[in-house]
Amino acid sequence: MIGFSSQTVSFDRFCRHVEAYLCRIGQLEPGQFPMTRRQVLRGGESCGLYFCVHGPRSVKLTAVYDHRKKTTIYYGTDGVRRSQESISVKLPSPQPHSV
Repeated sequence: MIGFSSQTVSFDRFCRHVEAYLCRIGQLEPGQFPMTRRQVLRGGESCGLYFCVHGPRSVKLTAVYDHRKKTTIYYGTDGVRRSQESISVKLPSPQPHSV
C-alpha cells in the first residue's frame, strides 16, 4: 500500500495502485477486469477522480480521490466505505481541446 509521504507519486503509478487495492477488496485478479476513470466536477472545476473496477456479474468496486484533501476513499461492492488513505499525486496537466 502507498502510504502518506512527502514525495509525490506519479499519476500512472497511483492508478495502478488504486486498481490493485480495489481488486484486493473484491478478491479479483488485477488487470483482468476493466477500470474506468472519470473527473469529479464541482462548480465546473475538477475537484477529484472517480475510479470503478467492473468485475464479473455486474460487480463494481469504486474509489474517489479528492484533489484538495489528497485523500482516496475506497468502497466495496455494497457501497460501504472500506478504507481511506492520504497520498499526494502528481496529476497530468489538462490537454488543450482542439477545434
